[in-house]
Order: sequence, then structure tokens, then C-alpha cells
Amino acid sequence: MRSLWSTGSGVLEWRDLEPVGPLSPSGALVRPVAVATCDLDAALIRGGTPVDTPFPVGHEFVAEVVETGEEATGMTPGQLVVVPFQISCGACRACLAGRSGRCTGVPAGSAYGMGSLSHGTTWGGAVADRVVVPFADAMCVPVPAGLDPRVLTGLSDNLVDGWRTVAPFLEGAMEPTVLVIGAGSVGLYATAVARALGAEVTYVDPDEDRCRKAEGFGATVFHEAPRPRYASHCVVVGTTDTEDGLLAALRSTASGGTCSNVGIFFGTKVALPLLEMYTKGVTFATGRVDARSCVPAVLDLLRSGALDVTPIDSEVVPWEEAPEAWAAHRSRVVLVRP
Repeated sequence: MRSLWSTGSGVLEWRDLEPVGPLSPSGALVRPVAVATCDLDAALIRGGTPVDTPFPVGHEFVAEVVETGEEATGMTPGQLVVVPFQISCGACRACLAGRSGRCTGVPAGSAYGMGSLSHGTTWGGAVADRVVVPFADAMCVPVPAGLDPRVLTGLSDNLVDGWRTVAPFLEGAMEPTVLVIGAGSVGLYATAVARALGAEVTYVDPDEDRCRKAEGFGATVFHEAPRPRYASHCVVVGTTDTEDGLLAALRSTASGGTCSNVGIFFGTKVALPLLEMYTKGVTFATGRVDARSCVPAVLDLLRSGALDVTPIDSEVVPWEEAPEAWAAHRSRVVLVRP
């Protein structure tokens, strides 16, 4: 069985592994058919995170079911399924409360393609001939007819990450206004979701290509590095891993508003404007998305036709070109297997 591994400094290689062993009764063996790069993957493979190499890569994917355990009755061989990047049992108190990313049935941080960020537990990567899903019925989501598997890779992580920064807060917002401090695909997904839900969106990003895509979704675009402050918005999304980006997001959050930050600060200390946040009553949210718990709501938006995220995938690449494409990627890449 082949699997793509990061060996350090941006170099990737195919490795031949032993065949996957016997399945657990609740597990499934799947064959990835579309795998996308996550915003974190570039940092993971180029030394921007405290992850030890080598490690197997890939965690956003749609797969074909190959085999199921005797207790996994929710799918059949040949069926296409979305597999969330986090491992979750579906039965613990956290999972039942909609906090699948905090599943207590597995070690904290358990995920595909994250190396040592999975706290020493290796679940393998998605750029592989086969992947084991330990809790198949709880984790796998069948792909609805008529939806492109390549587009649905984001349901594993980045698309649901963008959704959770805006959708839960727009309904109770005093004004349906959203500010996105963009970097990578999560900010674009947040923009697309917010527009699909009828919100006015302001998008800030120094990257010209992402600005063009945000403008295509109907956002008002500022093609620039974040200023210290923008007009107040009820819902604000920060996606950068820079102090300037985070502070701009917090200072631009309206009174009673919510600021969600999905950027990861590895060891960086940031002095938050706590007095201003306190005075305005700003709610600040950060942390990993509960991916599996968010999938149904996002899938409903996609099925309805209100949400179209096709423009966000910059490049579709054949499976055999994975080592070169994964190493060189600067924007979202989707690997597709015949």
C-alpha cells in the first residue's frame, strides 16, 4: 500500500507500507478518491509547525468504501463518503453534545495527516491507497447524488471551519455584516457562506487571487495587508497567524459582536486589546472546528444550491503528481484519483 509522506523541508515521497490489518467491528476501509490541501498543510510540510518528520500527509478527503466491519451498517462497498479529519466515536458525551472535535473516546487531537499534532497517535494520511475509519457509521457522511466529490473535500475541515465562524452568529446579529481578514481558503469559505446566508461581507487580504475570488462571491474587497482597524462589523473572522491580523479583527468587532479566529499561533504571544473588548462586550472564539458535527448544516446549504464553493479550488491535479503538487502548493490543490 502506498502513502505520501512529508520527509522535511517541503520534500514529499511515496512510501510502501504494510497492508492494513483486520478491521474492528465498527470500522471501515476506504479508498480516497479526492484529497485537498488544507490551509495548515503548507506550514506542516515546510517546517512552520512543531511537527516531527516524517509523517503521512492529507486530511481533507472523499473516499470510496472498500470494506466494512460487521457493526458498520450505514454504508456499503462502492459508496462515496466524506471523512472528517478528526477521529470521533459519535457516542461519548462530547460527540453527543455536538463537540466531535473533543471526542473523549480517542486521545486528544486525534486526526488524519497531522503528524505529532495528533499527540503521538498515528492515524495515517489521506493521500494513500487505503485509510481506516475506526468509527465508520459515526464519522462517514454519504455523498449525495449530484454533488462533485472534489468540492466536498472541504467538508472534512476548511469548509466547515469557514461555516462555523459566521453561520451560528448571523442569526442573532444586530446587523448581518461580516468582516473577513483573509488568508488561505477558510476566509474564502467564510465569505461564500456569509453571502449565501444573505450577509454583507467586507474581505481584506493582500493576496490578489483570493481577493478576486471574494469579489466573485459579492464581497466588498480591500486588497491590502490588514489596517489597525476597519468599520465595526457584528461578525468578524480572523484567519491569519499574524498579530496585526488578529488585532485588526478584534478592534473591528462591533459592540455585542463576535470575533472568531482560526489562525494558529505556534508559540507566539499576542497582547489582546482586552479593555476595548470588555467595554464593547466582544465575544472571542478560537480553537479547532468540530468538523463532523458541522457537516450536516453545510451539506444542506450545498444541496439547496444557495452555496457554491467551486471557485475556491484553485487547481485539480492527477493522483500520480501528488508529491510535486503537494510540495509546491501555495493555494488550495485537489488531488483526484481515477
